[in-house]
Amino acid sequence: MTHTRFAFVKAQWHADIVDRAYDSFTQTMPPAQVDVFDVPGAFEMPLMARDLALTGTYAAVVCAAFVVDGGIYRHDFVAQSVVDGLMRVGLDTGVPVLSVSLTPHQYQETEHHNAIYRAHFLQKGREAAEAALGILKARAALRADAA
Repeated sequence: MTHTRFAFVKAQWHADIVDRAYDSFTQTMPPAQVDVFDVPGAFEMPLMARDLALTGTYAAVVCAAFVVDGGIYRHDFVAQSVVDGLMRVGLDTGVPVLSVSLTPHQYQETEHHNAIYRAHFLQKGREAAEAALGILKARAALRADAA
């Protein structure tokens, strides 16, 4: 286990679903090593991720959101913008930024769909923890090889 700090950014739209990613992330990462930041929605995540990365406090920033087609806007444009923004933050700052942003083509606010996506966010939170540890290990090995 690492003693490194992690930032976990959660969009508040569908928080009852999105928060499951944090729950499972902290099954691998000790909660005391994870600072949680809530933002209104997915669109605000890249800016928050950038601000957090620039603090120099975090080894990685994890961002979680559930972007659904509400029938008013094209959710695929929002989702693509968010993922592109998160990637840019990681490349610009050198701090790994991991996305747990799901964009289902079919979602209805039924208990059946909510249960499916809660379970999916649990899986994605575990995967984000593994990815965070994996990228830290890979980057440490790269630095060691270069020395």
